[in-house]
Amino acid sequence: MFLRYLSHFFNHRLNKSQRDIQEFQQKMEYITLGRTGLRVSVMGLGCGGLSCLGQSTGKSEDESINLVRKALDFGINFIDTAETYRTERIVGNALKGLRREDVVLSTKAPMYRDNKLITADDLVQAAENSLRKLNTDYLDIYHFHAVEEKEYQYVAEELVPIQLRLRDEGKIRFLGITERFMADPTHMMLKRAIQDDCWDVVCVGFNLLNQTARTEVLTTTIQKNIGVLGMYAVRRALSNIENLKIAFSMLAQTGVVDGTIVEDDHPLGFLFHEKGAVSLTDAAYRYCSHEPGIHVVLFSTGSMEHLQANVTSLLSPPLPHEDLIKIKELFGKVNHFSGHW
Repeated sequence: MFLRYLSHFFNHRLNKSQRDIQEFQQKMEYITLGRTGLRVSVMGLGCGGLSCLGQSTGKSEDESINLVRKALDFGINFIDTAETYRTERIVGNALKGLRREDVVLSTKAPMYRDNKLITADDLVQAAENSLRKLNTDYLDIYHFHAVEEKEYQYVAEELVPIQLRLRDEGKIRFLGITERFMADPTHMMLKRAIQDDCWDVVCVGFNLLNQTARTEVLTTTIQKNIGVLGMYAVRRALSNIENLKIAFSMLAQTGVVDGTIVEDDHPLGFLFHEKGAVSLTDAAYRYCSHEPGIHVVLFSTGSMEHLQANVTSLLSPPLPHEDLIKIKELFGKVNHFSGHW
């Protein structure tokens, strides 16, 4: 009798898991990533962040591999990693046995080696290392990682020609660049970069606390049909109510938000109603996923539970118009805060 119960229990869980996979596959949305022509899921699994696929929180490599595979099962076909995340090998192992053309791989070269800006030779070696770890012979998008404005001229003049050579050799398909949003919340580097015509994809920080990319970056990327990856949708400030209150206090001290709101039990409580958000992170992801000009919203996680919750949020309808107006009124003046500290 007990064995029959166990069999029924595990079959029920298996069937529910299969139903969840089928539901997400049916609902998953895809979009063309700007001028690259790549068809990508509107959300991408980020392999860095605070968890690095769970590697920073004690998960085993097998658990992280299973997390990547579960994301792929759900219909996510965009995977974003980087040399500095130390998760490229995990991603490569997760993709073994799959058709390479079914996955869009995005990774990043570090800007420094031994505390010095990378050289042309360093860049070539970094690309080769990424190809090897990811078990692939080409990278769909190869970014320069967390570039600051003071580094941009060097990147454009000394390193982009090497990127173009790697592209001509078939080792990469498209050129990308990511900003260092914590240090550059006003997007000074990207505003300069998108004036050049070499970038096929850019990665920009955008969230409901800092909406400046809408006018400073996205108007131009839309015009030039540049692919855009959105990062920092949640990060620390929007991960829970305690951190949100800290963020409000920090912003109130600078006078860019109404400090009296900090005293409320939940500064963003107006978002939670029948047609609104179900949680703070749900609101954060839904806010970003419907922003015109952002093709892929990146999220990172080390948890199967959070993976499923994040996918559910990113596939949900936009927040009600009235809530969006209030968010803009609250944070429209914020331009020096990334949401992470």
